Amino acid sequence: MGLFHGGVKRIIGVALVLKNEEYRLSWLTHFVRPKLQALVKKKDVPDNLWTRCLSCEQMLFHRDLEENQFVCRYCKNHMRISAQKRLEYLFDGGDYTRVKTPKVVKDPLNFKDLKKYTDRLKASQEKTKERDAVIVARGKINGIQTIVAAFDFEFMGGSMGIAVGESLVTAATVAVEIKAPLIIAAASGGARMQEGILSMMQMPRTTIAISQVKSAGLPYIVLLTDPTTGGVSASFAMLGDIHIAEPGATIGFAGARVIKETIREELPEGFQKAEHLQQHGMVDLVIGRKDLAREIGKILELLTVHKK
Repeated sequence: MGLFHGGVKRIIGVALVLKNEEYRLSWLTHFVRPKLQALVKKKDVPDNLWTRCLSCEQMLFHRDLEENQFVCRYCKNHMRISAQKRLEYLFDGGDYTRVKTPKVVKDPLNFKDLKKYTDRLKASQEKTKERDAVIVARGKINGIQTIVAAFDFEFMGGSMGIAVGESLVTAATVAVEIKAPLIIAAASGGARMQEGILSMMQMPRTTIAISQVKSAGLPYIVLLTDPTTGGVSASFAMLGDIHIAEPGATIGFAGARVIKETIREELPEGFQKAEHLQQHGMVDLVIGRKDLAREIGKILELLTVHKK
């Protein structure tokens, strides 16, 4: 009996020792270790504080980049910006009023590829917080009342469908009504394939709308940004009285790879870049983003002086 009680005491003693050891290990693991790690661990830096330039790969502090209008201070790469930012940079004091554009049928062809067209539209709308790829606004540039239609490449590559066509027609109509210059800031991959022939019809529609602006004797300026291609460059984007491009912008119809494979020849260096097109007469001026509002204001003053 004494042997039994002695065995039980030893077992209890071992259990207590193990329990105390487990407590010590738990205390070391769950209390001491986190405290030590907190002392030596680097503070996590939020991802949105820095942006990597896709051209020179330099890391750019986001606040500095925004102050420089999203132009890399190392290589002068002009990054793509939203339509809202474009309007803010162009209008005096960033002050403008949006022009209401007509609502259109969302999916006229019930189109589906890897995803439903309606799902693609919804995703782009959530991403950009806009109804479609173009914003039309009115405001003053150098004190001159002006209509601006700005593309947002983040919305399905700035592709031109019925909604974009309606927006540009509205911009031209309002410009004629209030006798104001029209500026279109293009950034597009071309026609929107999910709308088929209906997207292609926007090319002649926008061309006719621009002809009405010109018939009214109003200035029409095109700002070509990266990229301006496809059906957009084959219609209203190449009909301006003056063509201005941002540095390094890709401008053309078909892609360089497609052209190279078709003609089976090496293309010139910088082919389809703004600077190359300026040298060959397709672009009138290449102007840095920070100077755009001032230079466009001077041009508008010259073109509208007889109306004052």
